[in-house]
Amino acid sequence: MAEDETATDIFRERLKSARELRGYSQEELAKRARMPPSSIAHFETGRKPSFDSLKRLAIALEITTDYLLGRVESPELAQDGDPLFRDVAKLTGHDREIAKDFLEMLAKRNARKEKD
Repeated sequence: MAEDETATDIFRERLKSARELRGYSQEELAKRARMPPSSIAHFETGRKPSFDSLKRLAIALEITTDYLLGRVESPELAQDGDPLFRDVAKLTGHDREIAKDFLEMLAKRNARKEKD
């Protein structure tokens, strides 16, 4: 298999895996990435994304472009050594939203305590 084919296969597999990890349908991911739903299907069957599409997908999935491109093995954005971020990275999209809201609430509470 040629190097390009391997890179394309890695991207295709990683995109689908990350989408499923977050619990998104192709349509949900497309909406989050602000692109047509058909684009996600095309990417998952082997079409190469533009730089802009790659960036949008990574942001929508909250993962690194390095993961999608096969340069790193873990989809996490945060430091590997921080167990809080490592565990949050394993949550589905809905659970991630709950975790973000909870962390935001704790940060606001701590900020209020510091003012008092």
